[in-house]
Amino acid sequence: MSNTKLIIEERAANIGNFMVGRLLPFRQKRMVGPFIFIDHMGPVCMSDQDNMDIAMHPHIGLSTLTFLFEGVVMHRDSLGTAMEITPGAVNWMTAGKGVVHTERTPDRLRDSKKMLHGLQIWVALPKADEQCEPSFTHVSANEIPSWTDNNVQFKLLAGHAFGKQSPVPVYSPL
Repeated sequence: MSNTKLIIEERAANIGNFMVGRLLPFRQKRMVGPFIFIDHMGPVCMSDQDNMDIAMHPHIGLSTLTFLFEGVVMHRDSLGTAMEITPGAVNWMTAGKGVVHTERTPDRLRDSKKMLHGLQIWVALPKADEQCEPSFTHVSANEIPSWTDNNVQFKLLAGHAFGKQSPVPVYSPL
């Protein structure tokens, strides 16, 4: 007999010209802890004519974590950041009192077939930090704590667990 009370299945959500599988928010569960949105991108094979082009849009009062299993996304923001998100790395954008950004297929890949598979997780800032200065942090794949225990591989993208600490600068306990 299972103790599972709610199973949340991802639903299709259009985030511009790109479809994601949205896990949160869900009708019966608006947030889980500080997690506001959890979007699953792909896995998708995009043709040479298909590109991710998420137009300039604002964020306030939250942080976003972007993690790719496969593919590349170009992040640009109003802080002056221009950073390619690559597999295994974490891009952490804290919007605070406000930031505007885009997410696009890099120019060098726009006319070729490409794969994309990843997660974007939106994390609420604690009330006291909602108006903090916006910031952007990139943590390379080799800086992300990873380990194996009983033949299970772990990666700690943000926060702390199992005696490990991620270098991603979080505000909310994760």
